[in-house]
Amino acid sequence: MFVQLAFLALLVELCIGYPDRLYRMIGHPVTWIGRLIAWADRRFNRGDSRRLAGLALVVILVILAGFAGWVVQNLVPGIAGMVLAVLAGSSLLAQRSLARHVEAVAVALEREGLEAGRRAVSMIVGRDPDRLDEAGVARAAIESLAENFSDGVVAPALWMALGGLPGAAIYKAINTADSMIGHLTPRHGAFGEAAARLDDLVNLPASRLSALLLIAGAALFPGGDPGRAARAVRRDARRHRSPNAGWPEAAMAGALGLALAGPRFYGGVETGDAIMGEGGRRAATAADIRRALALYRRASTLMLVLFGSAALALLLA
Repeated sequence: MFVQLAFLALLVELCIGYPDRLYRMIGHPVTWIGRLIAWADRRFNRGDSRRLAGLALVVILVILAGFAGWVVQNLVPGIAGMVLAVLAGSSLLAQRSLARHVEAVAVALEREGLEAGRRAVSMIVGRDPDRLDEAGVARAAIESLAENFSDGVVAPALWMALGGLPGAAIYKAINTADSMIGHLTPRHGAFGEAAARLDDLVNLPASRLSALLLIAGAALFPGGDPGRAARAVRRDARRHRSPNAGWPEAAMAGALGLALAGPRFYGGVETGDAIMGEGGRRAATAADIRRALALYRRASTLMLVLFGSAALALLLA
């Protein structure tokens, strides 16, 4: 078990994030993985063997990411090695950067209006921003916050706790592949099938834990309703077209008294999806984005407490 590593990495990422100067100098692990995926997409996503090529890519990504994580984790012995592992692990988490990007949408709507909000939300969602009104922009930001709480924070931390740096690195490789090629489009429907299916599998435990953390966070949130959040999860989570996204989205919707998800446009194509929550399609606002961020921060704090308690228990055992 590597719970101590996951807890310390969460703490470091929360405090300092991934420095912009470092990103400009060397990039980020996700961008390194992304370059390899983009190259393979250009080179091998063709002909009649797309499905097999996509599967081979996922296998190679898992091997390379796991090996890289193992090397970094074991490169230096002792305390220095632990520090290196914690710093490397923190780069695979996104709790600080996620909050910053979502808050930027609220700021844009508040200060500059709809067009600025569309530009800001296009940085974190793949749907067509030009089709979104202000309420749609606000809902998109909140949905992204809920889903990425699971995908970008809870899941890598959980796999780090279970498998150390190799576990977290493998998860990030799979998740990055899914975000880039795991789409039901003519180009990626076959090539990205393995990435999409494996991403669904590795996100199963984190999506459920994320929902529980958001429900618990609602009890600490002024105006939050943990009972309504739990009801929304029981009723709506499995109705989402994703086997995982519905859990945190339904919990967020119920806790805030909003309706999230529903039909959306990607690349000009409408994708039907069930509505999460029982709040009606009232006009979400920038204020609702800030309420969602407040709930997210409480859920993140509870996650830190959970991992910290587990780390302490293992240390004292």
